[in-house]
Amino acid sequence: MKILVTGSAGFVGRNLTAALQNIRDGKDMTHPEISLDEIFTYDVDSTEAELDAACARADFVFHFAGVNRPLDPADFMRGNRDAAALLLDRLKAHKNTCPVVFASSVQASLVGRYDNEYGRSKRAGEELFLSYGAETGAEILIYRFPNLFGKWCRPSYNSVVATFCHNIANGLPIRVDSADTELELLYIDDLVEEMLAALSGKPSRAADPGFCEVPVTHRVTLGEIAGLIRQFSEQPVNLVMPDMPEGSFAKKLFSTYLSYLPAEKTAFSLTPHSDARGSFTEIIRTVGAGQISVNISRPGVTKGMHWHHSKWELFVVVSGLARIRLVSLDGSDVRTFEVSGAEPRAVYMLPGFVHEITNLSDSEDLVTLMWANEGFDPARPDTYRGEMP
Repeated sequence: MKILVTGSAGFVGRNLTAALQNIRDGKDMTHPEISLDEIFTYDVDSTEAELDAACARADFVFHFAGVNRPLDPADFMRGNRDAAALLLDRLKAHKNTCPVVFASSVQASLVGRYDNEYGRSKRAGEELFLSYGAETGAEILIYRFPNLFGKWCRPSYNSVVATFCHNIANGLPIRVDSADTELELLYIDDLVEEMLAALSGKPSRAADPGFCEVPVTHRVTLGEIAGLIRQFSEQPVNLVMPDMPEGSFAKKLFSTYLSYLPAEKTAFSLTPHSDARGSFTEIIRTVGAGQISVNISRPGVTKGMHWHHSKWELFVVVSGLARIRLVSLDGSDVRTFEVSGAEPRAVYMLPGFVHEITNLSDSEDLVTLMWANEGFDPARPDTYRGEMP
């Protein structure tokens, strides 16, 4: 299959093209139903001759080319309606009736109630595509996208999410005029997944003929967006990873925020707690899912020798050789494990058991990854010294 993506250098086009290239090159095996031979790209630096050649050969077209913030309002029609007309004219010239996706906007649905030049230009493009489909029999798939966000979106342009992420990541101020203003937001990877579904012949059809919809969007206020991004920016300091359930807006927003980090904030220092025995360093604290730390023990050193009422931990030796012992408080139950980084095993530190870990090497440090089911709270440590037989 040969694919044409117009607007390939823009936010949506760039993300979709990258996904298509991964499929074509065999790097993405999650879409076995899609077989790609060539990907034609068309953008502002391309020529009409290149567009014409692609239209002659394409088996599927994604039309993302357009404008949304021109200096001259007349450019809305030139960049949206006229660009659509040019594409359809070239497809007609080659009698190519392959399926075509048109990226419209929710603004097009407001024409007649809340008119603006952008919405009118997108509505005009929709009408061109619907007429073209009726005339040629080509399959038309029109998507009215809401506000978009994700990596590679241009800040200080038309995305408040991109602007907030960029500014907070770079220590710049943001402006929130009305924290209660609610936006409908579509994440770029969800959009791309729907485009791949359309390419596979399984688009999410809307009630109106020719129209489709993206099944996953999020309704969030400006205040919530700003608050979450500020939490993300504080994570290197307090190590707290916010609650981010699978598929949640917060998880998608954090990925977006990270893509705007400058080089000097891409790495951050941790605070080791060191003594003659080695060191203990917290890496991540979570909301409701405990904390992750790394422990280094010098040769021959034993650490631990304490127990917990409710807290429990998981130890994984990633380098070195260790002996882990757990002993019930009455000494009747003794459990011993030898573990090494060469053959990683996870060992539970059980509530009500005194536990210790010993570096069995006389020359190498022991490195252990430790997960505790709760973050350490000095006011309620739930940690008690115990005797080992």
